[in-house]
Amino acid sequence: MEKTHNNNSFWGKLLLMMLLTAALFIIDILVGSVNISFRELLSGDDTYKEIFYNFRLPKALTAVIVGAAISVAGLEMQTLFHNPLAGPYVLGISSGSTLGVALFTLGTSSIVTSYSSYMNGWGIVIAATIGASCILLLMLGVSFKIKQAVSLLLVGTMLGQIAGSIVTILQNSSNPDSLKLFVVWTFGSLSSVSWTYMKVMLPIAVLGILISVAIIKNLNALLLGENYAQGLGISIKRTRIYIIISVALLAGATTAFTGPIAFIGMAVPHLVKGILKTANHAQTLPGCVVCGSALLLLCDIATQLPQNGYTLPINAISSLIGAPIIIWIILKNKS
Repeated sequence: MEKTHNNNSFWGKLLLMMLLTAALFIIDILVGSVNISFRELLSGDDTYKEIFYNFRLPKALTAVIVGAAISVAGLEMQTLFHNPLAGPYVLGISSGSTLGVALFTLGTSSIVTSYSSYMNGWGIVIAATIGASCILLLMLGVSFKIKQAVSLLLVGTMLGQIAGSIVTILQNSSNPDSLKLFVVWTFGSLSSVSWTYMKVMLPIAVLGILISVAIIKNLNALLLGENYAQGLGISIKRTRIYIIISVALLAGATTAFTGPIAFIGMAVPHLVKGILKTANHAQTLPGCVVCGSALLLLCDIATQLPQNGYTLPINAISSLIGAPIIIWIILKNKS
């Protein structure tokens, strides 16, 4: 009876979060430098249709995809490392993407400066993907050698530091135009994802989430410790590999297309666990998909608030919203 009540409570809360996400999605596609009402959308005006279909709609869908992806990745990292402050980027995947983009935009600036339109497109995406893939291969190799998850976390952190150091050196020696291009990428942007890019990003994100769904039983076992999981016949090494691949797909693909998005992946799993009152991944994983989408949609709406022809960086807003959530969680747990 109690289990049925808990299931009903879960579905009720999930439905409310889905309704909130739908409302935020509608608000996001209506808010911007040009205010568009439903009546104007239905009027068939070509200008409004262009803004809606080729800018507002893909941007809102990107917020849903990226918010869901990095939140699920954050949940997996916190489970793997038993660390409430672990996020989707602790394995160095994001640092690898950043290094790839830095090498492309800063390290080759003297060669490809005249191709800035290409650099703003697939060039950056490919560079970020290659950088993330290199870190992924390194982490997979390390995972075969290291038994302790904490040691794996430290290796990922150190790889991130090495990548960050190389990026700093490149920034110090680059020309102003290339440096500006790189810095703008690090701000993060949901509006840079066109329909063409989404055809690539969406399947990768879906694959990453499907892998995490397939290992829900393993993730739940890890909550009780690696020794307990091994006692249930679960291969810790294989589970780690699945988690690393899933996180690499989720964090790597989204970072490549939108740049790094701070704090969402770290904060959302805590929010979901607090709302649902459970750590069961069968419930927290779909909760992270919905809540992560809602929170990044809220951040995107907040970037439009100036209403003066430009938008605020999404990374700044996600930090302003996500960091206080983390502080609140820490203070609440200490009380």
